[in-house]
Amino acid sequence: MPLGTWLRAGTSAAALVLGMAGTATAAPVPASTASAAQAAVVTLRYDDSRAAGWESAIAAGVASWNANVSSVRLVEAAPGSAAEIVIVATTGWPQATLGPVRPGRQVRVELGSQAVDQGYNKTRIAAHELGHSLGLPDTKPGPCSQLMSGSSAGTACTNATPNTTERSRVQSTYTSALGALAPANGRTLVDAP
Repeated sequence: MPLGTWLRAGTSAAALVLGMAGTATAAPVPASTASAAQAAVVTLRYDDSRAAGWESAIAAGVASWNANVSSVRLVEAAPGSAAEIVIVATTGWPQATLGPVRPGRQVRVELGSQAVDQGYNKTRIAAHELGHSLGLPDTKPGPCSQLMSGSSAGTACTNATPNTTERSRVQSTYTSALGALAPANGRTLVDAP
C-alpha cells in the first residue's frame, strides 16, 4: 500500500478517536455529583428552648438568613439534641459569641429584654445576634440598611435582612475551604448602644 494511503487512513483513525474523546468529555454531570454540591451546605442547629417569648422573632430571624444565604442553613434542633447555637432569653442587653460557628462547636446568643424595653425590634435583634454567630462583627455606627449596625440604627429601624455585603461575607465564610477550618472567635459582643 502506498505511503499516502497509510497517512490518509491514520489521519482518519486519529480524527475518529479525537471525535469520540470529545463526545465522552461532553457527557452530562452525574446526579451524584449534583447531590454532592447540594450536600456542601453547612447545617447549623439552634436551640431556643430557653428563649421564651422570643420564638416568633427567632423564627423570623432564621427565615431571613435562610432566604438570603445558601451556603449555610439554620434549623431548629430536635428536643434534647445538641445544637451549635444556644439561644436564651435574658434581662440584660442582647449579646452573642462571635463565630463563625461550625458543626459540632457551640456559640451562645442572649436575647436581652433591656433592648426591647427601650424600643428595639425583637426580630431585628434576633437576626442581628444570629449574624454574630455566623461570623459577622458589629458595624457601628451604621444605617438601618446594615443588619449588623445593631442599636446604632435607632429604635425605629426594623430591618432584619442582611445587606449584600453581609450576605456575601457569610456566603464566603461557609463555602471557602479556609473558612471551614476557622474556629469561632469566642469573643462575646454586647449590643448595648
